[in-house]
Amino acid sequence: MDWTLILKITYGIIVPIVCLRVIYDTNHISKTLSYLLLVIFVPFFGIIFYFSFGVNYRNRKIYSKKLFINIQFEEKLEIQLQHYAKQIIKNKGALLESNKKLIRLLFKDISSPLTNKNEVDLLINGEQKFPEVFKALEAAKHHIHIEYYVFTEDIIGRKIEALLIKKAKEGVQVKFMYDDYGSSSIRKSLVYRLREAGIEAYPFYKIKLIYLANRMNYRNHRKIIVIDGRVGFVGGINVSDRYTNDIKTSIFPFWRDTHLKIQGPAVWYLQYLFLCDWNFCADCELEPEDHFFPNLDTFKTTSNVAVQIAASGPDSPSPTILYSLLQAISLAQEEILITTPYFVPNESIMDALCIAAMSGVKVKLLVPRVSDSRIVNAAASSYYTELLESGVQIYRYTKGFIHSKTTTIDNEIAIVGSANMDMRSFDLNFEVNAIVYDRDINKQLKDAFYNDLNDADEIDLERWMERSWYHELSEKIARLLSPLL
Repeated sequence: MDWTLILKITYGIIVPIVCLRVIYDTNHISKTLSYLLLVIFVPFFGIIFYFSFGVNYRNRKIYSKKLFINIQFEEKLEIQLQHYAKQIIKNKGALLESNKKLIRLLFKDISSPLTNKNEVDLLINGEQKFPEVFKALEAAKHHIHIEYYVFTEDIIGRKIEALLIKKAKEGVQVKFMYDDYGSSSIRKSLVYRLREAGIEAYPFYKIKLIYLANRMNYRNHRKIIVIDGRVGFVGGINVSDRYTNDIKTSIFPFWRDTHLKIQGPAVWYLQYLFLCDWNFCADCELEPEDHFFPNLDTFKTTSNVAVQIAASGPDSPSPTILYSLLQAISLAQEEILITTPYFVPNESIMDALCIAAMSGVKVKLLVPRVSDSRIVNAAASSYYTELLESGVQIYRYTKGFIHSKTTTIDNEIAIVGSANMDMRSFDLNFEVNAIVYDRDINKQLKDAFYNDLNDADEIDLERWMERSWYHELSEKIARLLSPLL
């Protein structure tokens, strides 16, 4: 038998079938064309790559975000939240009235309630975040819920580990969730010690060899801490010494990042996300308890900041974070300030930024000069010409690596979270952003942005157009791969 001929015929039958699957299953034209090119022109590997990274799991939903078994209770709660949101908008006046479209989008899409009476602290870098985390963990009375993409067994990681074990011995319920890819180094060490101390610890979407590539593709990129249902932390800072910028102990370059500490009802939705993720990865049915969602009257905050949470992933019916950013950009009248370590936008983000700049809105984009991924950096650079020609100002951070994921809109909206301005965050990863409707927090975030510009170089369009042809070619080649990055 001519096995070579049989193999060719079989492959010739499989390729058209896979191409039809790509066309049927992939929603974005750019992604469809990229995968078709791979399948057709890269024998065998192209097909393997598509089934590993390209299958649209938004259509198949990795898990259902269903926390409430009692449907009538859920419907009643939704009506209460709608009434609550209307009262907040009415009482807060013009600031929230002008942003009603964004508020309604998030509530309608993922039932994310608008909350007020929140106290919000902007935390710049690990130097400000970790002391606040240690203090909050020490004060825990009932439960500690932790969910991280990267949790490293180093000085910071071991200090948090010691605190968790200490609180567990005091009777505090501790639940620890880590991404099985981002935190792979702690599987057989730190996690084992936590379990030995009576702490529940589970990996999110555990990597198994047979499904290795696919499970690496859909990662939990969220960074969430919830303490007693009253205090929450969310943002871009993982648990690692690289975020501390300690000159004496750190071997890493300067690491610029941003996080939020939230006290108040906004913590409810962070708690809701954690419990949904926990029920998925721990394969249990942990029901909402009063301790998890404290009564509104029991919150004793000194501020009245309005906050809404945007979250999305392969479990959500639509790319909520992408939609919320697009809506926020469309609301801008004066200024848009964006910081992101990975800028690989889709067409809708590109169009929105270009339209805003051409309409007279000041649009400034801050990205790293040197990224931790050369191909992502090259792909990002391929978008700069179009943005610069539209009037967008682009700055490259030179002090170290900028890992912040922040956006400010005019003087009213401040967004801080885990989502990068890239297709992976919009489509593949589980992400969470906090949207703060407050002029003071907005000003603090804007001040931090302009302070970062002191350590950044602005890209000049004329000089940018003079860069070598091989740099431009490498950027264009990298851009071809951008839907897959």
